[in-house]
Amino acid sequence: MAATATDWVEVHSPYSGDVVGRAPRSGAEETRRAIDAAEQALESPLPAHKRAEILVKVAGLIGRRHEEVARTICEEAGKPIKTARVEASRAMSTYTFAAVEARKLAGEMIPMDAAQAGEGKLAFTLRRPLGVVGAISPFNFPCNLVAHKIAPALAAGCPVVLKPASATPLSALLLGELEREAGLPDGWLTVLVGPASEIGDVLVEDPRVRMITFTGSGEVGWKLQERAPRKRVKLELGNSTPVIVAADADVAGAAAKLSANAFAFAGQSCISVQRIYVERDAHEAFLETFVPAVEALKVGDPADDDTDVGPVIDAGARERILAWIDEAVSSGAKLLAGGEQDDLIRPTVLGGVADNQKVSCEEVFGPVVIVNPVGSVDEGIERANGTRYGLQAGIFTSSLETALRAAERLDFGGVTVNEAPTFRSDQMPYGGVKASGNTREGPAYAVRDMTEDRLVVVQR
Repeated sequence: MAATATDWVEVHSPYSGDVVGRAPRSGAEETRRAIDAAEQALESPLPAHKRAEILVKVAGLIGRRHEEVARTICEEAGKPIKTARVEASRAMSTYTFAAVEARKLAGEMIPMDAAQAGEGKLAFTLRRPLGVVGAISPFNFPCNLVAHKIAPALAAGCPVVLKPASATPLSALLLGELEREAGLPDGWLTVLVGPASEIGDVLVEDPRVRMITFTGSGEVGWKLQERAPRKRVKLELGNSTPVIVAADADVAGAAAKLSANAFAFAGQSCISVQRIYVERDAHEAFLETFVPAVEALKVGDPADDDTDVGPVIDAGARERILAWIDEAVSSGAKLLAGGEQDDLIRPTVLGGVADNQKVSCEEVFGPVVIVNPVGSVDEGIERANGTRYGLQAGIFTSSLETALRAAERLDFGGVTVNEAPTFRSDQMPYGGVKASGNTREGPAYAVRDMTEDRLVVVQR
């Protein structure tokens, strides 16, 4: 379904400021019409095989138009083109995994004769679509995070009303085009670009929307849950991502891996490495590898194939991040690398940062990493846990015992061992605890949230 609108939202390149596209502006009325269409679509359910076929076709269409999808991401988000190509490929995986879930979606048998009351009865459950899903996605992965909203919902048999970030709606609109090309009937997906105060309010207030899936800031996400207590509200929020480097680790290897992962897309990822705690005996050796590797990253035009780090999303984000860096340095932190470069922020490394500084305890969402020494792995775990967030954390160590102890004690939704916690594969259960959210994404897990059990009992 195409949204109708009387004016347009211009989309600007975060790098050049040029207009790279525009989208029809929608509001409350268009949202209500989209929900009407979704409700009507539910009256003619798509069988599982048809849903799977559409999802597979979308994955194939992304593959055939891979460079166009990547260029769209690059232009609207300022994401380096080589990183944008990875995101486009990941979206293909997300649709493929969702297609698998559509084909195997089923209930379970209930062992009725396990109780005396159940003798002579046969019982099983059916997995039924929950209903209309309202989806709200952020700017930082404008293609793949949209795919993580749309694809599982369609696999579950739920129509979707999607509000992408107004700064980066072009990738979502392109995915909507590919869905139609793949044969998705009208009403099953509507992409609405416009103010959250209008679109979001209708999604929250309309009882026909049974679920809201939201990725974004904690402030907004938890308020959505408060406003919609009778809906399923699934939240994937922020983090202040910690990593512990033990003295027995491959320190040079850890430094190389973390320098590459910490600054991908200028640190604008919920699981971008932000806090690194290195055992004191390895601290100097870590910095000797880490800082030169960070300084070697190329900063510049995201359309350049060699660029590693591009711009942050807008001037407001840039000024906030620089202010947080200045605040930390003014409070005694050491600037080990980075800082301002023209209108960009070079990958920045800070040392000796107090735990109460914003660059430590808040989510920077920018190209900033702190590296602090700790006296032991246990101290590293304690400081890593010293945050209200709990999305992903990591540890580098050669000791299986240390790794397992960290996995048990780190209070996060995911823990990586000898891998940067920036890692995500699209089939895994991804999500956080504490202030970082209340869900697990990945098609197999999202589908569960988007369906409900219906019990059937048969007297034999």
